[in-house]
Amino acid sequence: MQYRNLGSSGLLVSPVCLGTMTFGTPVAESDAIRLTQAAMDLGINFIDTANVYEGYARYLGSSGGVAEEIVGKALVGRRDKAIVATKVCAPVGPGPQDRGLSATHILREVDRSLRRLQTDYIDLYIIHWPDREVPPETTLAAIDQVVRAGKVRSFGISNHSAWQMCEFLWLADRNGWPKAVSSQIPFSLLRREFQHDLDFCRKYGIGVTPYQALQSGLLTGKYRRGQPPPSDSRAAEKPDWIWKLDDSLFDKLERAESLAKELGVPMSQYALAWTLTQPAITSPIVGVKRLDQIQDAVAATAVSIPTEHLKQLDAICPAPWKQHDPIRG
Repeated sequence: MQYRNLGSSGLLVSPVCLGTMTFGTPVAESDAIRLTQAAMDLGINFIDTANVYEGYARYLGSSGGVAEEIVGKALVGRRDKAIVATKVCAPVGPGPQDRGLSATHILREVDRSLRRLQTDYIDLYIIHWPDREVPPETTLAAIDQVVRAGKVRSFGISNHSAWQMCEFLWLADRNGWPKAVSSQIPFSLLRREFQHDLDFCRKYGIGVTPYQALQSGLLTGKYRRGQPPPSDSRAAEKPDWIWKLDDSLFDKLERAESLAKELGVPMSQYALAWTLTQPAITSPIVGVKRLDQIQDAVAATAVSIPTEHLKQLDAICPAPWKQHDPIRG
């Protein structure tokens, strides 16, 4: 396992990050603990969770906390071997202070996360979503407070565009507050809306840890045109959490899979390896239900995508249109 720098944090993390969004349901606690420890035994030291994660049982405003509790139990006796990321912002109750990026919410939720994780520090504390109601100065001042208190080591951003990250970086520089070291965005071969933000992240020392790198399983090769989805797949278990399986999607999947077959690797490994070639990508987040899925993700880190494949993949799944530069072309 060749570890990578997480932006400017100084943290060295595995090129695969274990995702925990499905811990609780459909991944039961005992299985989730076993999988977390197995992932660490295979060299994965980076674990991503959130104060709201509780698997498919999640609904808007539910209290969450399930995944954090499971991770805390899994890391007993192993805490110093893991880089743990968790998040704050999404609703954890019906009240007006049960969500967002106010100081009140952040200061309360960081302590709750620490208790559930059974730790006295969080390696990477991530603001989960933008909050239109709270000025970024307020949020950064609260982050500065928890960093100075030793509760948080590094600070990251999720689901923010480059211009939003730029504002946070400017305010941090102006006020001596912590700078964001990571960006968590939805990104995969099939979903490239943030493609042109990656160069910004590379330039300013922000490590990108994309989620949905396998696009809810669409890039694993498990779905076939004209066939029902496997019984244990996302499409069967939680169909509203996956894209519509139509002919235009299968056209892309089949063309990409033909390239994976040229290399003699599974589509899942091929898709993760492609993600790892993209600018600023540090560690794609991969959710699993079985040990072989962890092993498959680790194997993907050794796959090399040929240059000619990269060009063909750009044609199959093009990045979004980019403004023409009248000076540089």
